[in-house]
Amino acid sequence: MELEEAPGRRWTVTNSNRCSARAIKTPLGQNPIPVRSVPILIRARSRVPLLTRKGAPGQQGLLLVGAPLEGDASGPVTEGGTMTAVETQMTYSSNSYTITQEERYMTQEDDWDRDLLLDPAWEKQQRKLSSHLALAVPLEAACMGRYFGLWNSLSVVFQLPPGERLPKPDKGKMRFHKIANVNKALDYICSKGVKLVSIGAEEIVDGNVKMTLGMIWTIILRFAIQDISVEETSAKEGLLLWCQRKTAPYRNVNVQNFHISWKDGLALCALIHRHRPDLIDYSKLRKDDPIGNLNTAFEVAEKFLDIPKMLDAEDIVNTPKPDEKAIMTYVSCFYHAFAGAEQAETAANRICKVLAVNQENEKLMEEYEKLASELLEWIRRTTPWLENRAAEQTMRAMQQKLEDFRDYRRIHKPPRVQEKCQLEINFNTLQTKLRLSNRPAFMPSEGKMVSDIANAWKGLEQVEKGYEEWLLTEIRRLERLDHLAEKFKQKCSMHESWTGGKEELLSQKDYESASLMEIRALMRKHEAFESDLAAHQDRVEQIAAIAQELNELDYHDAATVNARCQGICDQWDNLGTLTQKRRDALERVEKLWETIDQLYLEFAKRAAPFNNWMDGAMEDLQDMFIVHSIEEIQSLITAHDQFKATLPEADKERMATMGIHNEILKIAQTYGIKLSGINPYTNLSPQDISNKWDAVKHLVPLRDQMLQEEVARQQANERLRRQFAAQANIIGPWIQTKMEEISHVSVDIAGSLEEQMNSLKQYEHNIINYKSNIDKLEGDHQLSQESLIFDNKHTNYTMEHIRVGWEQLLTTIARTINEVENQILTRDAKGISQEQLNEFRASFNHFDRKRNGMMDPDDFRACLISMGYDLGEVEFARIMTLVDPNNTGVVTFQAFIDFMTRETAETDTAEQVMASFKILASDKNYITVDELRRELPPEQAEYCISRMTRYIGSDGATGALDYISFSSALYGESDL
Repeated sequence: MELEEAPGRRWTVTNSNRCSARAIKTPLGQNPIPVRSVPILIRARSRVPLLTRKGAPGQQGLLLVGAPLEGDASGPVTEGGTMTAVETQMTYSSNSYTITQEERYMTQEDDWDRDLLLDPAWEKQQRKLSSHLALAVPLEAACMGRYFGLWNSLSVVFQLPPGERLPKPDKGKMRFHKIANVNKALDYICSKGVKLVSIGAEEIVDGNVKMTLGMIWTIILRFAIQDISVEETSAKEGLLLWCQRKTAPYRNVNVQNFHISWKDGLALCALIHRHRPDLIDYSKLRKDDPIGNLNTAFEVAEKFLDIPKMLDAEDIVNTPKPDEKAIMTYVSCFYHAFAGAEQAETAANRICKVLAVNQENEKLMEEYEKLASELLEWIRRTTPWLENRAAEQTMRAMQQKLEDFRDYRRIHKPPRVQEKCQLEINFNTLQTKLRLSNRPAFMPSEGKMVSDIANAWKGLEQVEKGYEEWLLTEIRRLERLDHLAEKFKQKCSMHESWTGGKEELLSQKDYESASLMEIRALMRKHEAFESDLAAHQDRVEQIAAIAQELNELDYHDAATVNARCQGICDQWDNLGTLTQKRRDALERVEKLWETIDQLYLEFAKRAAPFNNWMDGAMEDLQDMFIVHSIEEIQSLITAHDQFKATLPEADKERMATMGIHNEILKIAQTYGIKLSGINPYTNLSPQDISNKWDAVKHLVPLRDQMLQEEVARQQANERLRRQFAAQANIIGPWIQTKMEEISHVSVDIAGSLEEQMNSLKQYEHNIINYKSNIDKLEGDHQLSQESLIFDNKHTNYTMEHIRVGWEQLLTTIARTINEVENQILTRDAKGISQEQLNEFRASFNHFDRKRNGMMDPDDFRACLISMGYDLGEVEFARIMTLVDPNNTGVVTFQAFIDFMTRETAETDTAEQVMASFKILASDKNYITVDELRRELPPEQAEYCISRMTRYIGSDGATGALDYISFSSALYGESDL
């Protein structure tokens, strides 16, 4: 093998594989450089950045020239001349390999320290690095001067770009010719951004090895790491930042520079283990064995990563401060070696991120479906119960139904209200995340839309309201029925007691064997009976009216009532018929009986009405009553007072009636008449009148006591009404005020979203703390219902109004907080600034003319025009389909923010995901299961495998998967 000068001033390597030792000719016929056997290895992928430039078109690879030329095979280049392994980029052209130079430049590095030129260790290290990275010829002191003193040798150190030529050299071989040519070469090098300090053409021509090595190092450092850039930093800072990130998780590794931080070898081992954990067992490394760590890293890098061993472990360990630029150059080899792995890792991370978002969204969808199903099932089961209007027959059973309904309102419904609110929040959050991740909107299963749930809930509340009203109406009806039934029984009992034996009495024919006196007595007695019968006509009519009302109110035992009423009516008709027949019979024989005891008759006539009046008075004094207000009880008290005012007149009537009896006794005593003691005209005796009168006087104070007790009860009910009204009149306006304040916060632009969130959280905290007042009001409401209080003139707020307002307040604050959270999520995910959000909000508020948080289409068009949009009818119709997909005719603030966010921010696309999969698949149109499991975490890999369809292209391998259709489906562009 030999290096010869080729046309175009390029070095070519002729022959192939191994060559015997020959001399390398210099371009201008200088003394050849002895070369021993040089092995050449061609590799397909670049691992070490070199001083190369893109040359002629063709396949590219790397040329590694190794093995010593002369001198010590393992040591650095000495004056005897050796060539160690060098790695550079090659362009294949027929049977020769052309060394090219990279046409890229890096940021100017710091000036190399001139004092280092005096350090033999530095010279030794630079010879070694230069032999590895820069030249394919030995850097001997003897030849360096001649080598750089020759004009054509510049093409070896600094390759010319295509079409570019060096200034024409001076001809001649004298010293001043060489100096002039070298100056031209140095000027050209400086023109390419390489800063050369304290070195001149004379030193190069005279063969100053250290100065020449310093210049070579400057050129190498300039181009070896020029393409390294991390987060727009310089090459050195970027390389250091890359090392720090990669070694951060490792113990005993703290990379702060490119000298002392690398002395123990752990940093190099950590870099290798981070990217290839199969090459080094990091847990077995020891910090107290730096030489072993360094040699391990050097050997593994050379054997498996194709990075030549440029440094010596002993030199690094035994030097107080290792050469920074030498270590930086060596570390840059690792950066380029792992660049491909970094690209694959980035692609895998992108896919993992997209899949993680998709998995989270699917989980939220499943949770929404489950929660919606449970809530709808609960509504389905609860609605028939509330729709059941089967009335109970007793007050106790209906009161139990009312208690069950209270338990439903206090215990069973509130958790469902929270579930409904949480369901709406989850749905809005899911839709926001789908929009932010550029996914299609979530469409729940049929019948499980938020609107479906809202309609079902609305129907439930309507049935619930009707159920409560029905319960209260039924309780009033049963209360009225119980009262009427008791009153019916009482009047029937009194009437039946009065009619008992009357039919038998009227059916007697005692007048046939009676004397005239007795006939007359019977006639008078019959007249008294007729008078009594007429007096009882009103009672019979009352009984019939009560029975009819019981039937109209659907009394459960109406059959018994009707049977009893019919019996009384039939008996009453029969009594009328019998009375009329007996009267006719007595009138036929009246002429035979003329002697009548007028006094007995008088007594009977006066005693009977008075006795009837006392029966009515006793009935009224014992009558049951039901009232619902103080005014009603006062009316009863007034009526009772009026009754008591009639007692003196009644007492006079009693005294007059008793006077007739006394007159009878006086006449009988005067005329010696023996009285039988029985009044032939009436069954009433003076003792009966006295007893009933005493009973009436006894019932009057009892009636007074009952009325006063009812007054006390109604006063207690009035206090309950006032107590409830006092709280309701405070809580109702408070709820309305909070609703208005929350509405103002949601449209206020005088602060950031976080400030709005903090304000809303404070409102939510205050509202939750206010719950105790609602509970206290519920307690007062329950006491009112237990006391059968159904109206309240002191307030317009019912408990139902308070409950509905409270539920709306809780829902409003939760929905407003969720909207602000979605705005924060949108702002953070899309990179929207607070100023932009404030501008959007100000524009929305300006065109929200009704101040209800919505714009109609005309206002929305005006808003867009004010923000600079040039809208035609077709474009505006397209925008309306985005902001109002359900054709509600209004644009909400959240829809407006979502639209403006899409207009001002970018999101991931299906094409980006396809490009990432293509990187993992090595540019194939399909990907295999093994590639997915190798490049992605297990969970995301199995997720892709389970959802990707089989690749149907003709170029697909066995088990190939179609990642293109899968990526499109993630963004709703096709179906999985």
